[in-house]
Amino acid sequence: MTGERGSMTVELVVLAPVLVLFMLIAVSFGRVERARQEVVAAARAGAEAASVMPSAGQAGIAANEAAVPSVSDQQFTCHPFGVNTDTSNFRPGGNVSVSVSCSVNLSDLLVPGFPGSVTISASRSAPVDPYRVVQEG
Repeated sequence: MTGERGSMTVELVVLAPVLVLFMLIAVSFGRVERARQEVVAAARAGAEAASVMPSAGQAGIAANEAAVPSVSDQQFTCHPFGVNTDTSNFRPGGNVSVSVSCSVNLSDLLVPGFPGSVTISASRSAPVDPYRVVQEG
C-alpha cells in the first residue's frame, strides 16, 4: 500500500487536461449547432416575411428586417452575418428565397486542431400566393 502513495495525484494531473479538452470540444460543437439553428430560423423568418410583401423591392427589405433580429442578439455566434434575398421569381405562384450565413468564432476556446471560425449558411424558400397582385419595383 505504501508504494501507491501519490498515484491519485498523478492520475489527476494526467486526466485533468483530457477532461478540459473534452469540455472545450463540447462547447465548440454546442456553439456551432446553436448557430446552425439560428441561421435556419433566420432564413425561414426572412423567406416568410418576404413572401407576403407587395413588391420585390419591399420583399428584400422585409427579409433583411426579419432575419437580422434572429441572429444579431447572439453573444458568441454569428458575427458577422449576411442576408441575401433572391426575388428573381417574385410573381404570383412563384417563390422567394432567402440565404443567411454567419461566421462562428471558435478561436477563444483554444481547442487544438479546430479552426478559428466556421461559416454556417442556410437557405429557405417561401411561395408567393398565386392569387395575389404583385406590384412592379
